[in-house]
Amino acid sequence: WMKTAFLDRDGTINRDYPDSQWSGKTVPEMIPGAVEGLRFLQKQGYALIMITNQYVIGEGYIILEEYQNFTDSLIHRLAENGIQLLDIFYCPHRRDAGCGCCKPKPGMIEQALEKYPEMDLTQAILIGDSAGDRILAQSLGIPFYEIAEEGRHPQKNWRSVCEAVRE
Repeated sequence: WMKTAFLDRDGTINRDYPDSQWSGKTVPEMIPGAVEGLRFLQKQGYALIMITNQYVIGEGYIILEEYQNFTDSLIHRLAENGIQLLDIFYCPHRRDAGCGCCKPKPGMIEQALEKYPEMDLTQAILIGDSAGDRILAQSLGIPFYEIAEEGRHPQKNWRSVCEAVRE
């Protein structure tokens, strides 16, 4: 059975921006500790799967090609650091589209389970930076590691993937 780490993208692995500033972003600015944390997870035998809401496509802030160029650059950057993502699932729909894949809905995880039937949710974790990520993890009953500014929430949170997974 496959151990899986589901990873949010923006604000977790790379810097996030206000919606209107995403256009023209081609080079990911990595969040300190993200690469080290992903490398650690990989060494622990986790398959790394990115799940990312990209409503900025559906809402017209960027076009699909811009998303793809940024993602390709991120994949390249991770590969340079010895990190291999098993897969990426993204939701390009508007936030008001009512789709089943926009987190906190479980559509992207369901797609992953369908594609990788050897995946075992009892051996899965989710790392992200939003309430949507947290609610999704809770609904699936899997451990959640929240990347946040210090003191953002009274419950435990971490400034980086590295801090989260090493505790």
